[in-house]
Amino acid sequence: MLYSLFEWFKEMGVKFPGSALFQFITSRVLIAVILSLVISAVFGKRLIKYLQRKQVGESVRDLGLPGEQQKKGTPTMGGLIIILAILVPTLLLADLHKAYIRVMIFTTVWLGIVGFVDDYLKLRAKKIAQKQGIPYKKGDKDGLAGWFKVAGQVILGIVVGTVLMFNDNTKVWREYTGVVKPGDSSIIERTLDGKKKYFVEANEPITTIPFVKSHEFNYSKLLPEAMRGLTWVLYVIIVIFIITAVSNGANITDGIDGLAGGVSAIIGACLGIFAYASGNLRFAEYLNIMYIPNLGELSIFIGAMIGACVGFLWYNAYPAQVFMGDTGSLTLGGIIAALAIIVRKELLIPIFCGVFLVEVLSVTLQVSYFKYTKKKYGEGRRIFLMSPLHHHYQKLGYHEAKIVTRFWIVTILCIVFAIVTLKIR
Repeated sequence: MLYSLFEWFKEMGVKFPGSALFQFITSRVLIAVILSLVISAVFGKRLIKYLQRKQVGESVRDLGLPGEQQKKGTPTMGGLIIILAILVPTLLLADLHKAYIRVMIFTTVWLGIVGFVDDYLKLRAKKIAQKQGIPYKKGDKDGLAGWFKVAGQVILGIVVGTVLMFNDNTKVWREYTGVVKPGDSSIIERTLDGKKKYFVEANEPITTIPFVKSHEFNYSKLLPEAMRGLTWVLYVIIVIFIITAVSNGANITDGIDGLAGGVSAIIGACLGIFAYASGNLRFAEYLNIMYIPNLGELSIFIGAMIGACVGFLWYNAYPAQVFMGDTGSLTLGGIIAALAIIVRKELLIPIFCGVFLVEVLSVTLQVSYFKYTKKKYGEGRRIFLMSPLHHHYQKLGYHEAKIVTRFWIVTILCIVFAIVTLKIR
């Protein structure tokens, strides 16, 4: 909004002191980070007090973990802090006409609503149980049904996938090495270091793939020649799977103070690097990755996301004053997935989202092995002391703060490796 306002003033020939800041993306990114931090700090404190007055407290299952009973009654639904700290700077500072910005705003609002409804129904079930004098246990049949959450993620995947496939402003450029015919409007010319380079818009969905020379993979190659007209259907299905998987991965990771928020902030920084490199012709040329125009405004959203996560850690770091709940974890996971898909780095998700992946695998392996051994031996056996993996380390006696810090370090290492893969062939 402020960006559009100052652009209008510029067209009208009206100048204000400091208005030139809004002409540069770097300035707007820095303002977005600072503004999101301020919103998190100011609004976060007020929201926590409001949630405490409304007795919107978290229920804690007795899992035998150290310090778990001290968390009882800690306000939840703190993801509202993150959502507000992302949306306000984005709406004020970004160009809202850009397709990528609109997609990310929709992603944030949509999954925020899904997570909020889930948290609200859980709290409502808890209050009803208290009024009726019935013992309430977290994990009872409350909140949104699992299929409803998945339906919300599927709808988001359809929206993101179709926009990236059919919107003219979300096209990827591929370098053209053929003969350039004069007057050919399909050829896009750019000059880099005095040399002319030629590009064409990719009509098929392509993405970055590590460890190969061209760094590009065309999804249409997964289908036989006769069915390649349906590549967009395959692409949308892949997008749905990625959004559902990463969103649920972030949700599972949100189990101890500061873990999901810190990991998401670090991953956001990684995606910011990818967005900047892919949107800059010089860096895209150096890294030999596809050039994606119109990514500049996306850095403002990413900056707001990083600032929101870091600001939320002020209240969520051990000992947490507020939990993000599904309102925050589902939203952050969906945002990370959508950003990775937009910058065409979704095949690198298993690397830079390594913590999410390991957390999900620990649950999957634990449940599968328990069912298998119970069927075979009549008694279920476990691989881990408890899943997800962070609870396993708690059972081993590690302090929450140490587990979180080490998971942050692992995430940084995963990000470094993901970036390095772009130069390993």
